[in-house]
Amino acid sequence: MPLRIPDRLPAIELLKQENIFVMDDTRAHSQDIRPLRIVILNLMPLKITTETDLIRLLSNTPLQLEVSFMKLKSHTPKNTPIAHMMMFYKDFDILRKQKFDGMIITGAPVEQLDYEQVSYWEELRQIFDWARTNVTSTLFICWAAQAGLFYHYGVPKYPLEKKMFGVFRQYPVSTRLPIFRGFDDVFYMPHSRHSEVRREDIERIEGLDIIAESPENGVSIVMARGGREFFITGHLEYAPDTLGNEYRRDVGIRDDVGVPCNYFPNDDPTQPPVVKWRAHANLLYNNWINYYVYQATPYNIDDIK
Repeated sequence: MPLRIPDRLPAIELLKQENIFVMDDTRAHSQDIRPLRIVILNLMPLKITTETDLIRLLSNTPLQLEVSFMKLKSHTPKNTPIAHMMMFYKDFDILRKQKFDGMIITGAPVEQLDYEQVSYWEELRQIFDWARTNVTSTLFICWAAQAGLFYHYGVPKYPLEKKMFGVFRQYPVSTRLPIFRGFDDVFYMPHSRHSEVRREDIERIEGLDIIAESPENGVSIVMARGGREFFITGHLEYAPDTLGNEYRRDVGIRDDVGVPCNYFPNDDPTQPPVVKWRAHANLLYNNWINYYVYQATPYNIDDIK
């Protein structure tokens, strides 16, 4: 599929090894077609890993996508080379002058802080406001979902005694929603978080619809503004080894993290994990691009409002 991403982005070679087709800028310029413009605000510490995870999912659509990466002026990443950030990322102050068909805002390792304590909270608030009039549809992931629900709708978050960590069953409220076209009655989603939002708070707010949830992890997907905003509390984009890497990073260091649930066979960390979420992850992102971006965005991108 014709996915336009910057030349020399590390994800290109990584995904080619997985037999996933991507198109760099040089080749894409030869195609006479307006690509859908997708911007990713990547707040995760391991930028290259998250870039690859998201591009892997965005590649599963027949539409041409042009992907840009946004960074914050008020925060300097510690785990990604400065040269990588300078080459592939642009400040919000530059990108705010443009319009985008779709936007993805990732999670961030700050969920145990109050929102106002996050060093880049003020800039993030500006981005949330900007997205409402400059982007056709936005996906908020994990902490970004909690932050977006709090900022736009006043939904509080609650700390968990033990990390919500593992792969959990999810139940769509209605499989007739376009975002769930082709879904089974049950699907799986990885979760990795220390806080939660609660059904009773969301149900009190007009305009918010819980469209998927779980008896194990609670609310998993909330839709607002007719699909212009999706708040996903888990990580469908995770690669097969991500939860395992997080477990090995934290085991023996944190006392609130155990073996990820429903991930290793027989809960044995020496065994390779069983991937249960890949097909539905691809389907959800494909449905989002098709039904909530491509079919909802104006032909003239400047008409987004």
